[in-house]
Amino acid sequence: MVSAAETMAANTSWSALGKATDLRNRILFTLALLIVYRLGTFIPVPGIDGVALREFVDQAGQGIAGMVSMFTGGALGRMGIFALGIMPYISASIIVQLLAAMVPSLEQLKKEGEQGRKKLNQYTRFGTVALATVQAYGLAVSLEAGDLATEPGLYFRLACMITLVGGTMFLMWLGEQITARGVGNGISLIIFVGIIAEVPSALAQFFASGRSGALSPAVIVGVILMVVIALTFVVFMERALRKIHIQYPRRQVGMKIYDGGSSNLPVKVNPAGVIPAIFASSLLLLPITISTFSGETTSGPVMSTILAYFGPGQPLYLLFFALMIVFFTYFYTFNVSFKPDDVADNLKKQNGFVPGVRPGKKTAEYLEYVVNRILVLGSGYLALVCVLPEIVRTELGIPFFFGGTSVLIIVSVTMDTIQQVQSHLLAHQYEGLLEKSQLRGKRGTTKGRKAPARR
Repeated sequence: MVSAAETMAANTSWSALGKATDLRNRILFTLALLIVYRLGTFIPVPGIDGVALREFVDQAGQGIAGMVSMFTGGALGRMGIFALGIMPYISASIIVQLLAAMVPSLEQLKKEGEQGRKKLNQYTRFGTVALATVQAYGLAVSLEAGDLATEPGLYFRLACMITLVGGTMFLMWLGEQITARGVGNGISLIIFVGIIAEVPSALAQFFASGRSGALSPAVIVGVILMVVIALTFVVFMERALRKIHIQYPRRQVGMKIYDGGSSNLPVKVNPAGVIPAIFASSLLLLPITISTFSGETTSGPVMSTILAYFGPGQPLYLLFFALMIVFFTYFYTFNVSFKPDDVADNLKKQNGFVPGVRPGKKTAEYLEYVVNRILVLGSGYLALVCVLPEIVRTELGIPFFFGGTSVLIIVSVTMDTIQQVQSHLLAHQYEGLLEKSQLRGKRGTTKGRKAPARR
């Protein structure tokens, strides 16, 4: 049976956007802050040799530099003040979430409501500053080693670190403002805009390779079809749910007896989202990133061996990438996004139960049994979406990077933003109905009967 809210959401027209003043202001506010972010990617870090940087980007644009630069909106390739992007904040938030699931004191802090959430957010900000400082120092040293600094030395390192850490903290503030006063998740939208901004230049390189004869027309058409099929497949899988039937018994409140009801507990096929792919790619690309920016690709036998076997597109890299995605999917799901014990306890407190399963421990075991089998499909889907573009890009020699992680981020952020816009439109529609009902009530009161005379 479809609820009234679902019916109204299905009938919501996008033409109502012009009447929803609050939503329109939120969208304009979000666009304004995203424009500020894009402008910041073109402001360079002081002390960078622009000519040497352009030569380096042209040489490494198809490898790790192009991969990381896409997630920073091109700021890393231009060495802008937002070169670190928002990734330190994301890494810190993931680490805090994992610690909150494993450390008892942080887990108790998570259950304290608003005050506990503020404390965890404070820890996340401290972690962001620490991670950004370490990454900024490593990047400054790598720039000096790669002869990309005009005047290497202590002053350059300090200026580079202060600029990059300040840029990351400013991006974190922008994301929080978009979340609070705009539309959508601000941090996700910043990553989304950074990826989308690099797509036109990547497509230009792709079609230029076709005009020059480096890629055949059949390869170009095949890649376009593969991207369309991948986007459709990701949308379908991200919306896929396994609904677990929940029954509620009859209950008595005072002198009234309420009939028992039933509902569904939705479990996504991919409860972990894009987090496993980000974790796996970050760990695998760490040594390659260091060697690329430091210019020490072939100087040491250990590093050259690692790059030969674990470079992007190599068989061992793809194998470990897929295995780490599967591992992090299970790990993140059962430790952060879906804890069977907590879900079973909440159902028991609400007097809900799964038909045929005892409340408490048996329910937790049943939920773990179901989620384990769902994650076989979910982890395999994540590994396929992330590994297949790597294989195609390596085998066909596509001159730009656009991996499965980017596709997952684009699809998930787009779906989440559209859902939030629809919820705002639905709220505006409810407000209009309430105002009309109040006006009708006032008119009926004045016309139908007279007000009592005051004494």
